[in-house]
Amino acid sequence: MRTIDEWARAWGVDGRAVDDLKLLMGLHQMDVPKLSDDAPGSESRQQSLVRIEAANKRVRLFRNNSGAFKDDDGRVVRYGLANESRQTNEVLKSPDLIGWRPKLIEPQHVGMTFGLCTMREIKHEGWTFNPNDRHEAAQLNFLKLAIADGCDAAFATGTGTL
Repeated sequence: MRTIDEWARAWGVDGRAVDDLKLLMGLHQMDVPKLSDDAPGSESRQQSLVRIEAANKRVRLFRNNSGAFKDDDGRVVRYGLANESRQTNEVLKSPDLIGWRPKLIEPQHVGMTFGLCTMREIKHEGWTFNPNDRHEAAQLNFLKLAIADGCDAAFATGTGTL
């Protein structure tokens, strides 16, 4: 599949016309996330920094809220990617940010751009992995599963981790 820009180049469409089309479609400029007011180095602030960097690099990352609650009838409602049961969630935890980045594939796909699934599990500044932490181990399990299938998935502690 080609992007709008690739299609326009192939057909000789003027860049100003493409910009106008993107503006009409709401695609011209995505809102750049705001920097968190939280303490410097906090996970929330590092997430803001990663999302701002991603927006500036044409990487689309969206918050993957995950958790569970009881509805008015007392049924447990789980939300978030791969949060299908308590048992699954204990060994497999999806990352904080999930999205994609454009990726040019070659040679058999020359001229086509594909979206490479991109995921980041955000940690506070200075964080290091603790293999004895079951929560972090479950997060690593998900990242390894995604990487095995060709995704761009990793822990992130701030800018420069995309």
